[in-house]
Amino acid sequence: MEYFQHTHKSLLESSKKTIKRELANNIEWSNRLIAIKGFRGVGKTTFLLDYLKKYFADDNSALYINLNNFYFTKRKISSFADEFTKRGGKILLLDQIQKYPEWSSDLRKCIDDIPDLKIIFTSSPVLRIAEGNPDLNGIAKIYHLEGLSFREYLNYQTGSNFHFYSLAEIVDHHVEIAKEIVTQVRPLAYFDDYLKNGYFPYSIDNPNFYMNTLLKNVNLALEIDVPYINQIELKYLPKLRKLLHIIAAETPFTPNVSKLASAVKTSRATIMNYLKYLKNAKLIQLLYSNGDDDQMKKPDMVYMHNTNLLYAISPDNTDNLNLRHTFFYNQVGYNYKLKSSAKGDFCINGKYHFIVGGRKLEPTSDVYAASDVIEIGEGKKIPLWLFGFLY
Repeated sequence: MEYFQHTHKSLLESSKKTIKRELANNIEWSNRLIAIKGFRGVGKTTFLLDYLKKYFADDNSALYINLNNFYFTKRKISSFADEFTKRGGKILLLDQIQKYPEWSSDLRKCIDDIPDLKIIFTSSPVLRIAEGNPDLNGIAKIYHLEGLSFREYLNYQTGSNFHFYSLAEIVDHHVEIAKEIVTQVRPLAYFDDYLKNGYFPYSIDNPNFYMNTLLKNVNLALEIDVPYINQIELKYLPKLRKLLHIIAAETPFTPNVSKLASAVKTSRATIMNYLKYLKNAKLIQLLYSNGDDDQMKKPDMVYMHNTNLLYAISPDNTDNLNLRHTFFYNQVGYNYKLKSSAKGDFCINGKYHFIVGGRKLEPTSDVYAASDVIEIGEGKKIPLWLFGFLY
């Protein structure tokens, strides 16, 4: 116990500047079991430590533990939690819960047997915390920590404190909002850098090795996270990697499942499963006509999850239109439901139809335009960068 308390204290004493994340304001911290899911390097550990620094800086009732520690190969979390509460502990923060083999049943035991304990834990995005999990379904409150929004990135880079806007606010008042922002900073001066290396927070600490780190995290997700959860044999990993590279090189595109199956040398059914796995791992986005993730139906379009992945995996496929569409889906899709549109490129929440493109893009009577390389829009023509202010 003393070892973990010492480690906890050392981490909190770090003076390193961090990026304050909007998700912290959206979590119901009073819940007894809170899950924070996110891709490798998205900032989950820093997110937990920032929470501790804000609310429990000098309070021994909270304790951070990284489950990479070999100590938990010989001791159950529930046993440790019981000792912790008897010593006055109230909140356990468990990082990387997927590293612990019996995480689901043991967390349930903690909640059932230790009524005064609250647990906040992090996991990879592919971990099934509630879906098909009787131990925690209806008990765990699940949140997703995404990469930096353009707003969060811009705030850090400029020292600003811009707040987020709802989609309705941007649609109805984008001219006034953009004018207010532009009087303080020039967003387009930072936009291209964000598209290339601004999504994951570690780009700020070590920009020279950002792409190498991102590729390492992508490969770790493919080699560890996806196979472990979906029980894929290691011999099939080259097929999964090849499919991801094909997608990155061709996205955005309407998938021809038979063609993909032939290129990867596997079956159509396997390709459909692989697409689902890559989506759940936050590596790609799938767009459907009905807006639902119908696992048995071929998606209308496939995109990379974020623009940084495009630069890392297939830098030759980073033309402007691809970047614009990927950025729009990534930033809007975090809080809003997107589906394909017969009138444009995307339909948001079944209400707003959008075409996404460059400066010369023009809206129509029933379709909005998200236009790049403009600071301030007019009418139904909205600056593309402003959709980075949705979270």
